[in-house]
Amino acid sequence: MSTGDTSQAVIDPQAETLQETRPDEPWVCIVMNDPVNLMSYVTYVFQSYFGYSRAKAEKLMMEVHEQGRSTVATGSREQMERDTAAMHSFGLWATCRRAPSGGDA
Repeated sequence: MSTGDTSQAVIDPQAETLQETRPDEPWVCIVMNDPVNLMSYVTYVFQSYFGYSRAKAEKLMMEVHEQGRSTVATGSREQMERDTAAMHSFGLWATCRRAPSGGDA
């Protein structure tokens, strides 16, 4: 019999796989209010680019107008960067950032 330390490090391969395959944290695209664009235009942009219904596009536009900003999309960092660039190409003020955990942006 050995009198030395018999403890062994046990690696859980399933835990490692979960870490390796875990998707990126979600990111958001946020559109801010600006003094230039008409509310009807912002609604049009949300409908045409994101494919939102008129009701959803108007709801998001009103959030932008009344609260100063609205989270208009959620997804991977790469997609939110593309969406933010698209909002800029339409002349809207927008940014992307990591989604806050457990709540709205």
